[in-house]
Amino acid sequence: MSVKMIMAAGALLGAASQVTAEEFQMPPEVTPALRAACETDVRRLCIRDNPTVSKVKSCVRQNFMNLGRRCQMQITLAGLKP
Repeated sequence: MSVKMIMAAGALLGAASQVTAEEFQMPPEVTPALRAACETDVRRLCIRDNPTVSKVKSCVRQNFMNLGRRCQMQITLAGLKP
């Protein structure tokens, strides 16, 4: 999985616990389509107690094949393929 993909997926939900929703800015590679396609999968698979960006990135990397097809396709279309 590419570093860009890991960063994008980890940032999908703004999972850094010290960053408020108002302060968090999505990276440009996290398009509205990518977020819409992946948010449910990332929440289901990767958001636990005290999530951090690094934990979410690692989880997405480990669970890429468990993400829905739509999410995998959006990641690939964004050029963030593993």
